[in-house]
Amino acid sequence: MVKVKDAGTYGDPAKYDPTFRGPIKNRSCTDIICCFLFMVFIIGYMIVGIVAWIYGDPRQVIYPRNSSGMYCDFGQNKGKPYLLYFDLLKCIVGTNVMASALNGMQCPTTQICVASCPENFTWITPMFGKPNEVFNQMFCQPQINLSTTTMSVQDIAKEELCPPFTIPSRPFFNRCFPKSNLVYPLEFTTNNIMDNATKENITGAFNAIVKSFDFQHVGKKIFQDFALSWYWIAVALGIAMLVSFLFLILLRFIAGILVWVLIIGLLGVLAYGIYHCYKEYDTLKKEGQSIKDIQITTNLTVLIQVQETWLAFLIILAVVEGMLLLILLFLRKRIVIAIALIKEASKAIGQMMSALFYPLITFVLLIICVAYWGMTALYLATSGEPLFRLTTLNSSAPNCSDIDGNQTCDPITFNITAYACKEVRCIFYKYNTDGLYQRNLFNLQIYNIFGFLWCINFVIALGQCVLAGAFASYYWAFNKPKDIPCFPVAGAFMRTLRYHTGSLAFGALILTIVQMIRMVLEYLDHKVKDSHNAFARFLMCCLKCCFWCLEKFIKFLNRNAYIMIAVYGKNFCTSAKNAFSLLMRNILRVVILDKVTDLLLFFGKLLVVGGVGVLAFFFFSGRIPIDDDKFKNPTLNYYWIPILTVVLGSYMIAQGFFSVYNMCVDTLFLCFLEDLERNDGSEQKPYYMPKSLMSILNKNNKLPKS
Repeated sequence: MVKVKDAGTYGDPAKYDPTFRGPIKNRSCTDIICCFLFMVFIIGYMIVGIVAWIYGDPRQVIYPRNSSGMYCDFGQNKGKPYLLYFDLLKCIVGTNVMASALNGMQCPTTQICVASCPENFTWITPMFGKPNEVFNQMFCQPQINLSTTTMSVQDIAKEELCPPFTIPSRPFFNRCFPKSNLVYPLEFTTNNIMDNATKENITGAFNAIVKSFDFQHVGKKIFQDFALSWYWIAVALGIAMLVSFLFLILLRFIAGILVWVLIIGLLGVLAYGIYHCYKEYDTLKKEGQSIKDIQITTNLTVLIQVQETWLAFLIILAVVEGMLLLILLFLRKRIVIAIALIKEASKAIGQMMSALFYPLITFVLLIICVAYWGMTALYLATSGEPLFRLTTLNSSAPNCSDIDGNQTCDPITFNITAYACKEVRCIFYKYNTDGLYQRNLFNLQIYNIFGFLWCINFVIALGQCVLAGAFASYYWAFNKPKDIPCFPVAGAFMRTLRYHTGSLAFGALILTIVQMIRMVLEYLDHKVKDSHNAFARFLMCCLKCCFWCLEKFIKFLNRNAYIMIAVYGKNFCTSAKNAFSLLMRNILRVVILDKVTDLLLFFGKLLVVGGVGVLAFFFFSGRIPIDDDKFKNPTLNYYWIPILTVVLGSYMIAQGFFSVYNMCVDTLFLCFLEDLERNDGSEQKPYYMPKSLMSILNKNNKLPKS
């Protein structure tokens, strides 16, 4: 076994310590300043959430408002979840002329909450009848009683106390819009007092309002998708948790078999690829299909139909197959050691089964972080009171030229009879952006994102350090399982929180800063993507690549630093330095042994995330229809939003569960390297590694003469 040592560059090898018997018990608090900063930040994060909860109103995302500003299906509108537009044709004005002011939320016509959308055509003909014969009371404003009113039908229609016409409609985001493919009666378009109530105008109004229906910004549509699909997202995440748990149990019994199956399966797939390429090459060669017979083209379909393309594929696959066979031939012993480490990890978990349930704590903490971030972002996005102002439907109408369009109004107390202009309406204008809180909503969203990343990284770091402490206590128990401490996971958890919260927060903060920089770079890259400045695009690509590599390196370094913290109880910087030096002194073992186990666990993550992600895609895209009214497929603006949420959540869950095995293997590996440097197998310095590893390395402990 090759072992690289360079004391001048990577420090001196660990020396034998006769008092060392595993994770240090007598330790002190580390990185206290960072612990204090983290606590202050969390308090500030809680304050942001409280303030957002006070000012925000998530009902704006789900429930529509009527003309008086009251939510449908709430209060006096309980049991009336749908919004009915009296004259949908006026929405053309509302969504085109005033789109910037209204943001698609309202259009200048009376709107009321109704229990159900209209099912039939009704309209006012020149031959007026009685109000209760012309109008439907359930579609009129509550202040008018059609049975007792003395108003004429024409006056009721002009003051918009009842809709001048109704069309068979269906709910669309809780709004009543005309059904598609309607057959309009001839009398409806030729014999009503609404001259512009034609099929084309009504369809145009419907399309215009739907097109501008963006709820103030796209983010609110996304949150509405979350509100409609959260139940199914939770079900998908539950499936991901179950699959991860079953894979861990299965891995305990067939780890060695699974490694060889993956290796042989990969070789088999490459071998089949070589065979397929040869068959295609042979067929095209017999047909005389050559690249010489075609012109230069970028059409891949044409290139696939020539023999030289398949010959190139055959050569590439053959080279890869040959390289893998050589690696398997010369590094088979290291693969055997990797399998031994995984089997030893299975034994360690078997001795402390509570470690399998620790990912549930990680899962709950991650769900809390995601839920808090999502709710805070939702309440921040819906902060601000709605403002209304006077608007005239027709400024050239009598007595309407003096109406001040900037004058605010209250839709609850608004009375059209108080104005000489009969075309005036009290319409939603915008959300209040005055005040210190409203002006800093964007900054608070940035704070929310930063807090979310920091908390997520801290939770993952806590899980890594706790599991490392538990598994280190297993490795450094000379007589297993006799010397394994009682409740190793609980002990490691309390020890980590008591002494090393600051160190975990420090490592999580460094990672969070790099992730925030990457997010900024992604935003800037989106802005300069269409730029014609080639140097700017090249520089942005280099920066993104560098910070991606930096994030991967920091994750790797943090992971091993947490192991050293769990074992020796030193601060983050010292632990990171010692871990890095130890790994660099054994760089070949790191590359060969550690990454083989990472590949195996990566396959498990791919199985969970890919399987659940594909299932979510087929469900949310409607390819798996559910006809049950109670559990039917949700109608979404962007079906990829819950799919991405499920994929991201499944990855987090798989990361939490597989961290048990991953941290166990990594911890045993680091302890294994320390064991080789500290001890030599003599009576005074015996190896702590299991006999399976000693037999593979041809090492053994010298037994006392007694």
